Amino acid sequence: MTDTIIQILLLVPALIVAIVFHEVAHGYVAMLLGDPTAKERRRLSLNPLRHVDPIGTLLVPGAMLLAGGPAFGWAKPVPVIKERLDNPRFGMMAVAAAGPGTNLLLALVGAIALGLFAPKLGLGMNGEAGYGAQALFYFILINIFLAVFNMLPIPPFDGSHIVEGLLPPSWGETYNRLRPFGMMFFFALVASVWFFPQLGILENTVGVPVNWLLEKYLGLAEAISGL
Repeated sequence: MTDTIIQILLLVPALIVAIVFHEVAHGYVAMLLGDPTAKERRRLSLNPLRHVDPIGTLLVPGAMLLAGGPAFGWAKPVPVIKERLDNPRFGMMAVAAAGPGTNLLLALVGAIALGLFAPKLGLGMNGEAGYGAQALFYFILINIFLAVFNMLPIPPFDGSHIVEGLLPPSWGETYNRLRPFGMMFFFALVASVWFFPQLGILENTVGVPVNWLLEKYLGLAEAISGL
């Protein structure tokens, strides 16, 4: 139980930072492309209290970790009004891509920090790490996972806005009709992962690009630590 609590204490701050920057990136790019809604509603702040959903950002991930399951979570979505964008079709794609792109950038920052400070934080060649190195590892992993997971083409994930923008307009309208059912798909996915872990749904889908990217980021950290 103590190890689980420590893991939560290391994971939750990383999750909050990753989610807050993800949401602010959406709002900031939307503002640059003509929609100041997020700014008007004071959602461009890095203050976590403006973005954290008590249930989705804290309660659900914490409870799932305590129960030994995968940690899923969400924040209050930053408001974006498609019609206010200068180019709604391109704008929504750019706004959607900004969140995952920011998470990959944060993971890069985490990898550089891990490489620079790993010896001082207790990261050994055998993979055992002190809490500082563990925190940076989780920070990298969480940001990679959020980036990849949000690119799933399931409404209302970011990937769905990109797919909609790439489709011909008539197909995009049909695809957009699935949006009201998006959360049903999401919870069905969570339930499948939770109740049928033997299927390896995440491991065989999202897990593949996540592990590939994690290997690259950790490789960069190792290269930096050896300089």
